[in-house]
Amino acid sequence: MKILLVEDDADMSKALARALDKRGFQITTCADGASAFRQIREETNDLVILDLNIPSLDGLHILQRTRAMSIGVPIIVLTARGAVGDRVAGLNAGADDYLAKPFDLEELEARIHAQLRRKGNGEESMQKCGKLRFERSSGAFYNGEEPLEFTPREQALLKALIARPGHAVNRERLLQVVFPDDANVQVEAIEVVIHRLRKKLMATQTEIMTLRGVGYLLRPQTARQT
Repeated sequence: MKILLVEDDADMSKALARALDKRGFQITTCADGASAFRQIREETNDLVILDLNIPSLDGLHILQRTRAMSIGVPIIVLTARGAVGDRVAGLNAGADDYLAKPFDLEELEARIHAQLRRKGNGEESMQKCGKLRFERSSGAFYNGEEPLEFTPREQALLKALIARPGHAVNRERLLQVVFPDDANVQVEAIEVVIHRLRKKLMATQTEIMTLRGVGYLLRPQTARQT
């Protein structure tokens, strides 16, 4: 099992990585938020252990952006922020579990296994809408059994929509998902990506519906009168 450990305390990171490695986990370490978010976006890890007090990008911000992009990797927050309010904030931001420092290594290992079991048993490996199918394990989209090709921005937007078919996603959230590293892009840029996607989805029996003043939603294509 691949675990991304996000911890800026070098001694803590080294000791924890060594301990988890001895327990059979494959550990990748990261010391800052920006690098961590890039690795999370690659979706190559089975679980993330995340400190909140990290440089360049706060842990809560990472949680919010990760869940906004519909990335479902289990995230265990491991932090010195142990107050009830901090726990609530972390869980509301998208953490699957929250463990305050100092902690017991056996408890952390038990929580890791609990999250991995939950991921294996409870998380849908496939999302569908009409004939459009998204396989979470591979990150690939299909029209029935035929693979579909999308640009990275098209794929990011479509993943956000297919995560909740029939439910609107506002343009501001989609903007963050599709253009996460561009603070100057205008919200109208989403319309360009939507326009391209609509053309590519014509054969999938799905459609992207515009809800003015609300956002966009993905739904099975409705039958048209002839």
